Amino acid sequence: MTKQKVMVALKRVYDESAPDDGTRVLVERLWPRGLSKERVHIDLWLKEIAPSRELRIWFGHDPEKFAEFRRRYEAELASQAGQAALTKLREQARQGPVTLVFATRDTEHSNATVLRDLLLLDA
Repeated sequence: MTKQKVMVALKRVYDESAPDDGTRVLVERLWPRGLSKERVHIDLWLKEIAPSRELRIWFGHDPEKFAEFRRRYEAELASQAGQAALTKLREQARQGPVTLVFATRDTEHSNATVLRDLLLLDA
């Protein structure tokens, strides 16, 4: 069985959508402030794949905590709900290009980065 090439991009929710984004998946628990659903152009909102409130608060988008954030987030994703959401995301990625849409300013230290890495690791 041949593995299909998985294409996963990251994009901030405040950036314009583009035709080559493929399926746009919002990976945030909360809807981004000040944006209408029409402006964001989301195909799928996977709230359940986002980090827990407690983990987000602990992390506080501190790059020095990112390695530990990744470890804890991956542990959360190992739960039954996390695995179900991850399976749904994997299925989307197998069907064609996927853009993980997120709200944080730091594009290198986000839950979307962790998710992209997991999807590409599986590919």
